[in-house]
Amino acid sequence: MNHKLYKSAIETITLTGQWIAEERRQWDATDLKIKADTSLVTSIDLGSELRLKEGFLRLIPTSEFIAEETSNIRPNTEWVWIIDPIDGTTNFVHGLPMYCISVALYHNNKPVFGCIYEISSAECFTANADEEGAYLNGKRVYVSKAEKLKDTLLATGFPTVDFTTLERYINILKTLMLQTRGIRRLGSAAMDLAYVACGRCDGFYEFGLNPWDVAAGAYLVQKAGGKITDFSGEDDYIFGRQIIGSNGLFHQEFLEVINNL
Repeated sequence: MNHKLYKSAIETITLTGQWIAEERRQWDATDLKIKADTSLVTSIDLGSELRLKEGFLRLIPTSEFIAEETSNIRPNTEWVWIIDPIDGTTNFVHGLPMYCISVALYHNNKPVFGCIYEISSAECFTANADEEGAYLNGKRVYVSKAEKLKDTLLATGFPTVDFTTLERYINILKTLMLQTRGIRRLGSAAMDLAYVACGRCDGFYEFGLNPWDVAAGAYLVQKAGGKITDFSGEDDYIFGRQIIGSNGLFHQEFLEVINNL
């Protein structure tokens, strides 16, 4: 990997984000479709994914993809892009300004690049294996310095498809509402994690997420100095459908609250 390749990947992502912004201005709600799992998809999601894949294949012709709209397998190859072409589609559909492109690149099962591009604000969060830290529009960012759960602002997502963990989720939400400064629900797990990476939120947790929801954001949090685990405190958060991210300072306290409920 080299700086030129990372720069080209970011350019592909930002150009696709600009295309999405333009398409949204003339979007017609009759384009909306409901997938088998009841989640929403538009032709713009599909167009975004196509543009991203075409651009990334020009950069690494042998690479494969784990992507929301056209693939949900775990490829066995050296280079794998993990792509969410629009994370926050429900926000997108309703005109709420919090939706993004999320892209991670894995090399031999290890992350080497992450980028989250929030389309409405043109905020571009990036990190790569060749340089220290995580960045927002080229400026280095860091996780927060909150040391205790009581001093934190957390982010989460609400169940929208799989409600099998709903009772536990509500119990956790109630407990954390009482033990923190507040809970935010942005509507995009990728943006939740990006906000942890830059210190706008202190931590994030959610059930039932897919690799394309968390791969880029988890890498950003880690590169910004934070910690990412599953609910057991282990590292099965990409495919394990449970994730906790924090600045690392109150991570154990965070885990204990969630696992005691």
